[in-house]
Amino acid sequence: MLIGAVLSASAIAQESNFTTFRVLKPELSMEAAQAALNDCRTRGYQIAVSVTDRFGVLQVTIRDQLAGAHTPNTSFKKAWTAASFRTATSELSSLTETGEAWAIRNVEGALPLGGGEIIRAGDGDMVGAIGVSGAPSGSEDSACAKAGIEAIEERIAF
Repeated sequence: MLIGAVLSASAIAQESNFTTFRVLKPELSMEAAQAALNDCRTRGYQIAVSVTDRFGVLQVTIRDQLAGAHTPNTSFKKAWTAASFRTATSELSSLTETGEAWAIRNVEGALPLGGGEIIRAGDGDMVGAIGVSGAPSGSEDSACAKAGIEAIEERIAF
C-alpha cells in the first residue's frame, strides 16, 4: 500500500513539471494555407502564404507561380511575428509606429505589417499563425489570411 502511495505522489509531482499545448497538424496547416491562397486568387492576387505553429516554427509555405520572389520569406516573417507577439500584425503595425512598442521593429525577423493573423482554437487557445504576402495592401493580405483561418475554423472549434 505504501508503494502505491509513493508512486501516486511521484506521478502527481511529475505531472506538474510539464506543460501541455496544442498545435495544428501539418495537414490542417496545409488546408488553411491552400484556402488563403485560393481566396487571394479569386481576388486576383498572386501571393505566398505561410503557417507556423504556436511558437513561430514554420509548418508550410505555398507560393503562387507569379508571386514575387520576396513573398515566401515575407509571409513567414508575418506569421512568425504574429505568433511571437501573439498579436495580429496589422495591430502591431500601428502599435509600433510610435510609443514604447516601436522597438519591436528592431527585433530580428519581426515584420509588423498587415497580413499576419493568430489561429485560435474555439476556447481561445493559440494553436498557430498564418501570414500572407503579395496582395496590394496589408489589409488585403489579412483578408486572405482570415479566409484561411475560416476554412478550418469548425475543425478547431473544440
